[in-house]
Parts: sequence; C-alpha cells; structure tokens
Amino acid sequence: MSLKRNLLLAGLALVGSAGLAQAEMSATTASDIEVRSGPGAEFPAVGVATRGSQATLDGCIEGSRWCRVDVNGMRGWVYAQYLSVEQNGERVVVQDHRDDLGIPTITYEETNSIQTGSVQAAQPGPNDQLLGPVGNGGDVVAITPPDEVRDYIDDNPVDTVQLSGNVVVGSTLPQSVVVHRIPDYQYSYVEVNHQPVLVDPGTHRVVYVYQ
Repeated sequence: MSLKRNLLLAGLALVGSAGLAQAEMSATTASDIEVRSGPGAEFPAVGVATRGSQATLDGCIEGSRWCRVDVNGMRGWVYAQYLSVEQNGERVVVQDHRDDLGIPTITYEETNSIQTGSVQAAQPGPNDQLLGPVGNGGDVVAITPPDEVRDYIDDNPVDTVQLSGNVVVGSTLPQSVVVHRIPDYQYSYVEVNHQPVLVDPGTHRVVYVYQ
C-alpha cells in the first residue's frame, strides 16, 4: 500500500515513495560537509555541518547521491556518502547501504513559495578572485580545532577577503590571499566572505570553516 506525504519546508516539496516505513532516520555526518538549499552543486549553500553532527534524514533521491537532512539547525541537501547510520550496532555509509537500510526515496520540486533571499551569502564584486574547487582524492582531513584557536582568532580580527564561490573544507584559496599565523598551531587563519576559516599555509587548502 502506498504511503505518501508532502512536506513544504524552506520552499522544498518532498514526496515520500511507496513502502515508506518511517518518516525520518537518524544519521551522523562523516566529515565536514556542505549543506545546500537544493539537491545539486548549483544550489546556494546554507552552511557547513561539522564532522560528527547528528542529523535527521528524510530520504534520498532515487538514482542520485543527494539526501535531505535537518542538521545543526539547517535544512538542506547533502551527499549520501558523507552520512552514516547505525545498522546492527555498526556505523555504515548511507550511499553504500541505501537498499538494505530502507532509506526512503523522495523527490524534489521547486515551488512558488521559494524565497530566494532566505540564504544570506556574501556578494563578491566582479573583480574578486575565485575560490578554487574542492579537491578530490580525500586528501583533506577534517579537523576539530581546540577552543583556544577560536579565542585567538576572535582576539586578533583581520579584514575579510571577498572571494567568489562557497567557502568549504577542501577548497583552495588563491595564493595571493594573505593567511595569518596562529602561535603554536600548524594551521593559519583568514576571514573569507565574513567567515573565519583555517587554512593549510603550504597549500592554501581550507581545513575548517567556523560558522
């Protein structure tokens, strides 16, 4: 028997598929992941969910890696390979176990109630430089900086750098961007589009984004 539900959240319509046994599932983020307002890289970023965050998983789009979650006060879409759920006492990756986990299948539809101004993103000027793409190969390890690092950043503010693109873990800052050293710490910091970020000073790769 088919069970359907319609959700209208932040301008998104989610329609449950047949055989939906539960409305939502608990999941955990496996790394720092970008949350987007729609199931695609072309949609604006809502924010970044840090590694180990608890999320509510509504379901995933059939034939797609995109899943819809509520996490850290954000509602949006993330990749299934960066979500894990508990199965028989073990954590398994959603993307690899969608069928046997019974992950609900949902669809995405844009509605007339979408508020394009609901995501407040920095608006770089036409002459601003671009953020480099997120690197492939998993060579960027998500970190958990100590509280003292944020205290140092707050006590030593720097001018923000305006760059076109989303500030996410794994993206590369232009070499012309000046990063600032943190005493007795391996990473440097800079403020990009009004967000403090930690950067590998050698590669200019972003390793952490403060929200």
